[in-house]
Amino acid sequence: MTNYIYIAIMIIVTFLIRFLPIALVRKQIKNVYIRSFLYYVPYITLAVMIFPAIIDATNTPIAGALALVAGILAAWFGVNMFGTATICCIIVFVIELVIK
Repeated sequence: MTNYIYIAIMIIVTFLIRFLPIALVRKQIKNVYIRSFLYYVPYITLAVMIFPAIIDATNTPIAGALALVAGILAAWFGVNMFGTATICCIIVFVIELVIK
C-alpha cells in the first residue's frame, strides 16, 4: 500500500513541477537575472549528477580526479567530445594499471 502512496506523491510532484511554470508565468520573462539563471539550470543539474560519478566510477578516486582534470583541460583547449572521452579513458586505464 505504501508503494502506491509513494507513486502518487511522485506523480503529483512531477505534475506540479511541469504545470506550475505554465500556469503562473504567462508573459515572457524579461528579468536578466532570472533568464540567466534559467539558462544555466540544465548545465548545473548535469554537473551535479556527473562530477561525483566521475570520481566514484573508477576503482581509485585518484584516477577519476586526474581524468576529470585532463578532461577539463582537453575541452578547454578545444578537443572534441570523442577525443576528450578517449583521453579520460586512457588516463584512468593507465593510472589503475600503475596503482595495482
